[in-house]
Amino acid sequence: MPSKKKYIAHLDLDCFFVSVERIKDPSLIGKPVIVGGKADERGVAAAASYEARKFGIHSAMPTARAQKLCPKLIIVRGHHGEYSRISDQLFNRMCEIAPVVERASIDEMNMDFTGCEKLFNNDLPGYMKIIQKIVLDEFKLPCTIGLASNATLAKIAANQVKPAGIIFVPHGKEKEYLAPIDISVIPGIGKKTEEFLRNRGFNKVSDIQAKSERELVSILGKHGSWISRAASGQGSDVIGEESDAKSISREETFAKDISDRKTLEKIIFELTEDICRRLRSNGWTAGTVTLKLRTSDFKTITRAKSIDPTNDDTVVARIARELLKTSYTSRLPIRLIGVRLTNFDEEEQMELLLSPEKEKKQVVLKTVDQIRKKFGKDVIHIGGE
Repeated sequence: MPSKKKYIAHLDLDCFFVSVERIKDPSLIGKPVIVGGKADERGVAAAASYEARKFGIHSAMPTARAQKLCPKLIIVRGHHGEYSRISDQLFNRMCEIAPVVERASIDEMNMDFTGCEKLFNNDLPGYMKIIQKIVLDEFKLPCTIGLASNATLAKIAANQVKPAGIIFVPHGKEKEYLAPIDISVIPGIGKKTEEFLRNRGFNKVSDIQAKSERELVSILGKHGSWISRAASGQGSDVIGEESDAKSISREETFAKDISDRKTLEKIIFELTEDICRRLRSNGWTAGTVTLKLRTSDFKTITRAKSIDPTNDDTVVARIARELLKTSYTSRLPIRLIGVRLTNFDEEEQMELLLSPEKEKKQVVLKTVDQIRKKFGKDVIHIGGE
């Protein structure tokens, strides 16, 4: 039997952080706004409104630089707990709409509608407009949606029609659609690769398409194989199956450098709560904990420790704090901290080895997850010492 045509939608919340702040304060609508730290605290922009972007402002830009570009710029500190709460609510709502939903980031998700054409009157592109209206009516958030044969192309297409756009790339037209677009749209072409390619006459995706995969590998190494496929419109058409994921991580860059160890330990626990919840939601345990630190002089330190497979917040946080104690020996303050879990295993295998006490703990952890899902992740904590 012929294989089904894949229909993967990529939903991207437009200027998500700014949009949430505008719900809280409508006076920000239509004005140049960034969410980020203050200039006198060496802050950076976590998000910038489209009005701010017209001045050349973008995310990760130092606030001081952004203010010079736009003297009337409005700076909002941000409420990251609120962003996570709304993101979770939207994800749950989309799970009621699409058969398979995968969270790509706090403001992006992929949805698989393959085989559902008849359910939506054989007009999936038209149904994307309904989804966009649901997001706007129920969450007051503008979004852009790209629909294509795979997640990579759906994301590329969505980025071309932001903000508040909808686009469908028909099957068989993937390569044709990409041909006239700038090479910078291809995932994996960072600044250095882009410069390298432009110096060799590659400016449009069609320039990449004109070369064989073997030729691109000879130019770019094994990375050229991925770029060749992506430029031809190929990409992952399977979502929601994360068993091949290699890691789950969370990190936070501070508006102001931190040297107080108690504060750092508290942040470690908050990061750990989130990644362990994600572990449990996938039915996984992790056998390696990695701590990442970046000091005020931009030196990056990473330390890892192998452990018995677990998804327990308190265990992972304890290991991460131990790594902090042994790795953070400098007097320089910290500007970034992150926790990463790797070496995944299936939760069921761990449960075969659990003692009665640990079985009870797993029940508690899953109950806490359910409470957080319903009432917000800040409503209950297991304990951070």
